[in-house]
Amino acid sequence: MRSDALRKGLERAPHRSLLKAMGYTDEEIRRPLVGIAHAHNEIIPGHVHLDKIVEAVKTGVRMAGGTPIAFATIGVCDGLAMNHTGMKYSLASREIIADSVEIMAMAHPFDALVMVPNCDKVTPGMLMAMLRVNIPALMVSGGPMLTGRFRGQDVHLVSVFEGVGKVRADTMSMEELHELEEKACPGCGSCAGMFTANSMNCLAEAIGLALPGNGTIPAVAAARIRLAKQAGMSVMELLKENIRPRDIASAEAFENAMAVDMALGCSTNTVLHVPAIAHEAGVELPLSHFNEVSGRTPHLCSLIPGGPHSLQQLDEAGGVPAVLHEMVKGGVEINLEVITATGKTLRENLARVKTYDADVIRPVSNPYHQVGGIGVLYGNLAPDGAVVKQSAVADEMLTHRGPARVFDGEDEAHSAILDGKINPGDVVVIRYCGPRGGPGMPEMLSPTAAIIGMGLGKSVALITDGRFSGGTQGACIGHVSPEAAEGGPIALVQEGDEIRVDIPNHRLELAVSEEELERRRADWRPRAPKITTGYGARYATMVSSGSTGAIVGCRSDQRPPATGA
Repeated sequence: MRSDALRKGLERAPHRSLLKAMGYTDEEIRRPLVGIAHAHNEIIPGHVHLDKIVEAVKTGVRMAGGTPIAFATIGVCDGLAMNHTGMKYSLASREIIADSVEIMAMAHPFDALVMVPNCDKVTPGMLMAMLRVNIPALMVSGGPMLTGRFRGQDVHLVSVFEGVGKVRADTMSMEELHELEEKACPGCGSCAGMFTANSMNCLAEAIGLALPGNGTIPAVAAARIRLAKQAGMSVMELLKENIRPRDIASAEAFENAMAVDMALGCSTNTVLHVPAIAHEAGVELPLSHFNEVSGRTPHLCSLIPGGPHSLQQLDEAGGVPAVLHEMVKGGVEINLEVITATGKTLRENLARVKTYDADVIRPVSNPYHQVGGIGVLYGNLAPDGAVVKQSAVADEMLTHRGPARVFDGEDEAHSAILDGKINPGDVVVIRYCGPRGGPGMPEMLSPTAAIIGMGLGKSVALITDGRFSGGTQGACIGHVSPEAAEGGPIALVQEGDEIRVDIPNHRLELAVSEEELERRRADWRPRAPKITTGYGARYATMVSSGSTGAIVGCRSDQRPPATGA
């Protein structure tokens, strides 16, 4: 056992003494030691209840003959960090989470691991660590929040962000906004809708590193507690069979996950996180591959924010297993022989799966869209690519051309939108917000929600080298690469330049001659960094492009070794 390094033999008497100082008995010390990495805290709604999930996992581990040992890591609430300096640290926290779990698992040689995250960067960070350490492990998330109810309608966090724009547009009163504010987020869980947290928790399930139900069982459901207990028992089976994360997270498993991503209409942030997770598994996922998978995978689920259905409805309809079931039945390319966290193949997992609501999870013969939820655009404005959640774009905005309205930061753009300075037809450009320039590639939920709230969602496009919340809808194109801070073409756009968006043909063009762009490039000078001390400054110097997953610490041509093997 890996944990023998800290508990067996004469020389380990001091180590055993330290374990006994915490109340562990000789019998507990002799059993397999299972680390439970969690992100419980009292600042994130998705994490405030994780102590209960952790206790359930511990129960499962003990039932199966192991000794559970919990430890914590950090987490950032994107909603609370939104629209101020805190958002510069959100994406950057992913690397700290991965590193901290790796450090704990290497300094204290556990035999197996269970990861208990819930929100945006915590889930991918823990998955990255799981693959890096590569000892038997799986994940169980805290589950999604229920939708709120406001005057007969389902509402959620993004409804409140959009409500701010409605107040400015005089279509909602302050009293109504206050009522909405109190009802939109009814309890614990990751924010209701196919936002980034729920996207990643569903994709963890699709990769095979989490049990069926991980992405959709509501946070407040008893089934979530039962799932956590099952996770504790299942990791002991993985340990017995020596099934490790890299045995599960194969190239074929990532192909399956990308197809599920397209069928669900997940957050554009998956295009950052999935390649970063794959990198830790030694699997290369170029940005262009998302278009290939999208082209052969129809969009089967119309989920909040781009559609009417909630995560709870998706769960009631059969969840991610039912989505995979419909894809297989309809002939979509899915590899059924991959091994999963159940210890069984995907084919075995799907053997008795049914779909219970053909509107929430449509058959391949009747999709919401013929192509997947995410598109990658290329052109002289984004030579290395840009990303759009095409399933959440109104039909009339799938192609668009208009004058650029240029802002060197989110705050001034947000103010301009709320002050009525953006006109129908405009293309809002927000730059110097990429991984290096932000730094940390801040999300743009405030300006995108303001565009929707101001009634401009079907007439205004937004383009940025930053990124968007999973709650974003509309013609919002992010991850423009190379970013402005590296002198990418987005840095050369001037007020009034015509920008052409063609989502069906995956094009993003600046209607300016190459000669003029070269002249502007000669005059361009790098901007001073926005953060010059601490982790934010270090991150900005080390992070890669958004087109490669904003990876820190390893060259993109290196396969990271499995540190725990």
